[in-house]
Amino acid sequence: MKATRAVSRILANYEGETPGVKANLCRMLMAGKLGGTGKMIILPVDQGFEHGAVRSFGPNPAGYDPHYHYQLAIDAGLNAYAAPLGSLEAGADTFAGQIPTILKVNSANSLMSDTAAKNQAITASVDDALRIGASAIGFTIYPGSDVMFDMFEEIVEMRREAASKGIATVIWSYPRGEGVTKDGETAIDVGSYAAHIAALLGAHIIKIKLTTDHIMQDEARKVYESEGIDVSTLSARVKHCVDACFNGKRIVVFSGGAMKGSDSVYDDARAIRDGGGNGSIIGRNSFQRPRDEALQLFSNLVDIYKGKA
Repeated sequence: MKATRAVSRILANYEGETPGVKANLCRMLMAGKLGGTGKMIILPVDQGFEHGAVRSFGPNPAGYDPHYHYQLAIDAGLNAYAAPLGSLEAGADTFAGQIPTILKVNSANSLMSDTAAKNQAITASVDDALRIGASAIGFTIYPGSDVMFDMFEEIVEMRREAASKGIATVIWSYPRGEGVTKDGETAIDVGSYAAHIAALLGAHIIKIKLTTDHIMQDEARKVYESEGIDVSTLSARVKHCVDACFNGKRIVVFSGGAMKGSDSVYDDARAIRDGGGNGSIIGRNSFQRPRDEALQLFSNLVDIYKGKA
C-alpha cells in the first residue's frame, strides 16, 4: 500500500520519529473510506469507564458487546477504533488486522467525589498495546487540574516508551479541574492552549473539544482584541486550535461530545473541515444510535470530509 501525497505530507511533519511510529500513523491515515485523504474518523468507546455501562450502552444494548464496536468501525470504514484494554482484548483475535486500534491507557470515572482532583488512573501499558497489535496508545490529560503535572510526566514517559517500540501516541487534551471554570472548559483561549500543550508533550494525534467564543483568561483576551484574532465562527476557532498545534503540523481531531441531533454532528464536521482540522472522533453520537442509523451517520460524515456534502 503506497501512501498518498496527502498522507506523505503529513508524515513529513513528524521529523525525528521512528519508522515504526510513522508506519502506524500511515496505517491509520490510509485505512477506511477516508484512507489517503489526510482526514480521519475514529470511533472511541471509553465512555463505559467514564460514565458507566448503562449510561453508555442502555440506549443501544448491542453496545454492551465489544465485538459490536469493532464491527461497526470496520463496516463504517473508519480509520481507527479506540477503547480501554478489556474492550480491545475482547476482540483482538477475532478482528486482528481488520482495523487499526488505539489502546486507551488511562481512564477516570463518575464515582469520584467532587472534592477529588481531576485525574485519571493508568489502566494499561505500552506492552499491552504491543501485545494486542494496537497502532497507538491514547492518554487523557486535564490542563487546569491540580494534578496536571503528574499527568504530563506520566504521558511523557509512556510516549517515550511507545515510540521506542514503534507505537504512536494520541493525547486527549481536556481542560478540566480546579484552575478552569465550567465555561472555561470549552473557551477558545483555554482550548487552544490545551491543544498546544498536547503538541508540546509529543502527541502525534491531538484530540480536543470544539470550543466556544468565550475567553476565560483576561491576559489572553487582550491579545485576541489587540491582534484582531477571529474566533467568531466555529470554523475560525477550529483553525485557531489547529494553528496552535505547530501551525497545523500535527494531526488534530475533534470530539463529538454528548448525544445530539445528526444535523448538529454534520455542522460540526463541516466546521472542522473548513477550519483545517483532520477529522472527528465520535463515540456516543454513533454507538448510542441503532446500527443502521450509525452507519448512515458515518457515511454522511465521510462525504462531508471528502467535500461532497
